[in-house]
Amino acid sequence: MVSSINQVTFDSRDGYALSLFWAKVTGYVEDPDDPNAPEHTECFIGPDGGHPGLLFINIPEGKTVKNRLHLDISPDTTRDEEVERLLGLGATIFEDHRKPDGTGWVTMHDPEGNEFCVERSKAERGQA
Repeated sequence: MVSSINQVTFDSRDGYALSLFWAKVTGYVEDPDDPNAPEHTECFIGPDGGHPGLLFINIPEGKTVKNRLHLDISPDTTRDEEVERLLGLGATIFEDHRKPDGTGWVTMHDPEGNEFCVERSKAERGQA
């Protein structure tokens, strides 16, 4: 027997706002049968509104330490183009691990400070 991942859950101060940010990052959408609203304490987005997806739950505490788990994303465009797009959406660069030969990644923070990494695209890794 095995278990499958149903969703990855983020504790957040404003789950609705964070779900909007991550929807723009991933292209995920809310469940059409249970749409998100600003007053909801839980907001879900997923591929075509389904699972596995991302769940954002409102909690009263703010983030205080580094996440023990984070997402690594691989863009459809280049890594550098995606970093610029994400900066425009409200992410910030935390650590830049890009190397002159084009390898490496960028560790970013989402608007609530959760870490995530932007890796090279499949095409950049020669896996197209």
